[in-house]
Amino acid sequence: MQAVNTILSDIKNGMIKPIYFLFGDEPYFIDQVSDYIEKNVLDEAEKGFNQVILYGRDVSVDDIVSNAKRYPMMAERQVVIVKEAQDLSRTIEQLTPYAENPQPTTVLVLCYKYKKLDGRKGLAKAIKKNGILLETKKMYDNQVGPWISNALRNAGYKITPKAVQMLGDFLGTDLGKITNELNKLMLVISKEQEISPELVEENIGISKDYNTFELLKAVGEKDIVKAQRIVQYFTQNPKANPLVLTVSSLHNFFTRLLKYHGLPQKDKATVAKTLGVNPFFVSEYVTAGRHYPMKKVSAAIAYIREVDVKSKGVGSSSFATPDLLKEVLVKIMR
Repeated sequence: MQAVNTILSDIKNGMIKPIYFLFGDEPYFIDQVSDYIEKNVLDEAEKGFNQVILYGRDVSVDDIVSNAKRYPMMAERQVVIVKEAQDLSRTIEQLTPYAENPQPTTVLVLCYKYKKLDGRKGLAKAIKKNGILLETKKMYDNQVGPWISNALRNAGYKITPKAVQMLGDFLGTDLGKITNELNKLMLVISKEQEISPELVEENIGISKDYNTFELLKAVGEKDIVKAQRIVQYFTQNPKANPLVLTVSSLHNFFTRLLKYHGLPQKDKATVAKTLGVNPFFVSEYVTAGRHYPMKKVSAAIAYIREVDVKSKGVGSSSFATPDLLKEVLVKIMR
């Protein structure tokens, strides 16, 4: 997230604001900024007297303001971090007078997770004027792969496109979970090694042969035997392969295939950019495009939406949940 990188770079260069209000649906970015401020704005000798960690459930807005208005002791500034500030959602607007005239020697950080701040009201306007108002959003599925690649590249590691796809399909869009798994990989793999599907399988526990990536490839190639073999593995390991994620991946695959058919030019660069995939995978969409013309793709999307509804308990009395995936693949690939 570019906004986060800009904030961290400004702090590193000494351009520190008196108030940071971090809110939204992606806690990873909120923690990233908050943790950086907690670790780096003050040195260790200053933290004892000048760094305070508060929790929204234990304090009032008045308590926050009281702490923020204190003067630092033998330091240029003090840091006040309010974690779980969303617990103060009913009274948070009471912070407006302070935000309009914040203490210049205080760095006040509010971590307001999974909530929104009304941009039309006084608090948001005051923070925009005098500090940083950062909204964090969940990543889309097609953003996760590039994020994984960049995170590893910045840490000095290399990874194959297939291994990236395996991690993204298995871990979803939870950046905290992804980061934990990447940290595990980096602990056991040297920077001289390229992270391969085999290393992912060995260290993360994702099968290199039985995963969503291989299922989509089998579907695209109309390899019915391989697809059903993978589905059988999924039904035997439902916790590692939840139906909702598999259905979502199928929907994304055929939605991209629909875009592929609509392209006037189908060179590798254009396809990769339009579909939001690594150029490495373009050949798979070319193959799938031959097997599934536009009409079949539209029908497949309809079948996938139908099974998505059934998986949520609507009109699925005749099918057990493990059979829903088999049912939809039969319809798509026949």
